[in-house]
Amino acid sequence: MELKELIEQRVHDYYWEEDLNCATTMLKTLGEIYKVKLDDQVLDAAIAMHGAGKFGAQCGLVEGTLMFYGILGKQQGVSNKGIRDICYKFADQFQEEFGSLLCRELRPEGFAADNPPHLCEDLTKRAVEFSAKIIIDNSSFNDIE
Repeated sequence: MELKELIEQRVHDYYWEEDLNCATTMLKTLGEIYKVKLDDQVLDAAIAMHGAGKFGAQCGLVEGTLMFYGILGKQQGVSNKGIRDICYKFADQFQEEFGSLLCRELRPEGFAADNPPHLCEDLTKRAVEFSAKIIIDNSSFNDIE
């Protein structure tokens, strides 16, 4: 299955079939793309990010990717400093691409009681594709100390 098609299908299913939040959707989709098994505790922890998202703090799409970088980096033997460095670079790239790291600024229509469910589906698909391509461009963390 082509990357874009996989992202389209998984994001849609995770939102509409499993009613997952954006951080969990990001983690699970990247995990599938890179064939990384995610522990239940990681996915359980990602549930908590939904509360911060509703507050309008850092976007779960960013948080999910940063968590994935930590998991993937450790699997590849990258140092803590190396993981921190690549996460800083990613946050900078995400902000440049999408204009913000904050949910309240990225979420279309903001937060209102009458918002339709899964308002960020299209943003999520773009963000997953963006994140996956950055990871592919890095191909591995081996160049990072």
